This record gives sequence, structure tokens and C-alpha cells, in this order.
Amino acid sequence: MTTTELLKEVDVSPAVKACRFCGAGLRQTFVDLGMSPLCETYPAAADLNRGEKYYPLHVYVCEKCFLVQLEEYESAESIFSDYAYFSSYSDSWLRHADNYCRKMKARFNLSGDSFVVEVASNDGYLLQYFVQRGVPVLGIEPAANVAEVAVRKGVPTLVRFFGTELAQELADQGRHADLVAGNNVLAQVPALNDFVEGLRIILKPAGVLTLEFPHLLRLMEHNEFDTIYHEHFSYFSLLTTVKLLEAHGLRVFDVEELPSHGGSLRVFACRSGAETHPTEENVARVLEQEQRERLDTIEGYEQFAAQVRETKLALLEFLLRAAREGKTVAGYGAPGKSATLLHYCGIGKDLISYTVDRSPYKQSRFLPGTHIPIYGPERIRETRPDYVVILPWNLQSEIMQQLQYIREWGGQFVVPIPRATVL
Repeated sequence: MTTTELLKEVDVSPAVKACRFCGAGLRQTFVDLGMSPLCETYPAAADLNRGEKYYPLHVYVCEKCFLVQLEEYESAESIFSDYAYFSSYSDSWLRHADNYCRKMKARFNLSGDSFVVEVASNDGYLLQYFVQRGVPVLGIEPAANVAEVAVRKGVPTLVRFFGTELAQELADQGRHADLVAGNNVLAQVPALNDFVEGLRIILKPAGVLTLEFPHLLRLMEHNEFDTIYHEHFSYFSLLTTVKLLEAHGLRVFDVEELPSHGGSLRVFACRSGAETHPTEENVARVLEQEQRERLDTIEGYEQFAAQVRETKLALLEFLLRAAREGKTVAGYGAPGKSATLLHYCGIGKDLISYTVDRSPYKQSRFLPGTHIPIYGPERIRETRPDYVVILPWNLQSEIMQQLQYIREWGGQFVVPIPRATVL
């Protein structure tokens, strides 16, 4: 058999991928950001010559349910069982969590007889404020190193992945929840249907579920492509979230638009048959916004890739000009989103010499792939860079307040998203 004849018998076309929610075939590209390592892997100096795994950041949009999603290249177990992200290192996020607990306690009359569960409870950043208010809680967190910190704060925490199996165990123990919170976890779940079904199982008949996640509409509007990384399997509009929850017997009865993470939604849901939570006008208002931007049609997703390319070019133009002028550039923060930004834009130590972070877990390590070194924040004052690029741009106000002293030597801040801007 000739080579030509052999190739004719081999199917070299890629297999059609299936949507993790509705199962439809995935053919439509949302954006292709090339290759990148896992974003929350920070190699130590001894590991720099051992190589790192890179995976595609090719994002699809489902033509049936419009869920924007990545393939699952690494299991959730391998990503989240030992994790580098600790929520409590952001002062503004702690204020956000405290405010949430205060509002939920008042709105839903939570008391010492209530029970609150948070899935992906991290280091107890949120549940600690319910504990302080005398409301019984349970955290569920798969990363043992992070959960240990929560327990030290007095937050009871199960070191488990959440899904129908664990939900049924809790339900069988009579541990149904008055409030279930899921902050920035929905995007990190590969087995989406199993996860959401578990949320329904542990809710009391009149219980409330709140989910917070970056709003796909704002991600597109502000070119927030760096929030796309392998730890985030899916990206949600309210349109798709309503469909997802309805498929599991849950009804969205309210939604709030939040400034966090570049623009997020806080969705309130209950069991479909619950009559205690009437549907608020906010739901129709946000759905109408999304429909105006054609997020209920595939055409609404087609221009995002071109917007992302322009953001990349603007950032590179600024950094190249700074390098030619002999300016020194440092980064602030080592967030997961920095891996996507730096790899897609082709930025390394030649353009950003180092970054700093408040988390001791990340200090003395290196950003994945680029191997840009990570120091403590005091490095900024020691080296007096001309520019500080704020990599966690969603925290720019907090960071600019912390580092206002760079004005002493004429230092300036740079925000890369939605377009490189000197502040």
C-alpha cells in the first residue's frame, strides 16, 4: 500500500468535541489564545530546568446553548488538590465577602438556627463572617493546604470535591442548607451537570443558592481575555446560566451586577417549585442586555478574537517603547490571569523584569512558563521601577493605594486591560 493510499484510510480530522452542558458538538471558535501552562503552578528555582506542560487555550462557544468553554486538559483533582490561591490576601475581596454575609443574613433572616454551606470555600475568607455573626456554617474545599487555613479561623471545612455524591451524603445526614454560596467556582467545574445537581440536592425546600462568576458580557465588552485559563473550564452569560439551572430544577429569581473581577453576576436561585422567592425584574433586565448584544446568536461572539488582538498589540507597543527608552518595568501581582496575558502577548523577563505578590506561598518562586521571578512587595521600593504593570487589574484601586509611594520617584502605573493605559 502506498503512503497516499494509507493516508486515505486514516481519519486525520479532529474529533468533534461535545458541550459539557448540553452535549451538542463544538465547532465554533470563540478565541484561540495559543499555548499556555497551568496558571497556578509557580515553579521553584530548583524546578526551572525541568520543563513545564503547555496546553491549548482554544475556546469554543456552543451553538445550541451558547456556553463558552475550554476542553478539560487536566483534571480538577490535579489542579485544585493543592492550590496556590488564597482569597484572604485581597483586602477588597474580604470587604466584599463581609458585605455579602451582612446582606444575606438580613435578606433571608439567617440566625443561629440556620445552616450555610459554601462550595469552594478556600481559606475561610467568606464563612468567617457568618461565624462571627453566629450563623452555623460548613465549608467544602478540595485543596487541603488552603482548607487548613480556614479551619484555623474556626470555619468547619470538608476537604472534598463537591458533586452529587457528597451532596447526597450531606442530605442523608439531614444537613440541608438554608443558603448555599458558590463564589467564582462555577467556571472551575468540568462536570457541570453533576455539580449543579448537587447544589439542588443540598438545598432546603425554601433554601437559596447564590452563585457569583465573571459575566461573559463584561468579559467581551472589556476584552478581559486574560481571565481565560485552564482552571476556568466555562464562561457564563445569564442566558446560559438560566438554562443550566432550569435543567436541574432550579429557578433564577434575582441577579445583581457586581464590579468584582472586571464585572460579575451574583445569581440567586431556588428550587423550581418554591413559592417564597418571587422572580425580580432584575432577571429580565440583564437578559435583555445580553439579547441586545446578541449573546443568543452565534454572530454575537464572532468579533471577540479581533478585539483581543488589538489589546495585545497595544500592550506590546507600550512595553517595546519603554524598553527602547531604557525604562524599567516591574509587575505587581502573580494572579492566574497573568499566565494567559504574558503567554498570548509573548512577554518575558526582557520586558517585565520581575513581579511582586503579598502571598508568601508565591514569593521566591517564578511565574509559570515565563519564569519571571516573584518577590515580596518591598522589592518595588528597593528597585524604584519607572513603571509598575498591575497584573490583577481588577484590584487596581487597592494596589494603587498600597503603592502610592512610587510617585516619590516619578513611577507610574500601567493597566493592561482593556487596553494598555498609563495611570
